[in-house]
Amino acid sequence: MQGVYVKLIVAADPDVFQERLNRFIEGLPEEAILVDIKFSTSSSGSQTTYAALVQYKTVEEWKE
Repeated sequence: MQGVYVKLIVAADPDVFQERLNRFIEGLPEEAILVDIKFSTSSSGSQTTYAALVQYKTVEEWKE
């Protein structure tokens, strides 16, 4: 499918993860729409990793 993209965002710190996710979403162009966001966590010892897979699509700009 043309115009469909995914971005993986990962961080060990929840605040850093949130900042990265927000920055990415805010940086999307006007002609992009969010299709889906999958979220997961994983643990290794005392370390937790936060991850989001963001799927977005570019569309034609809306014209009135």
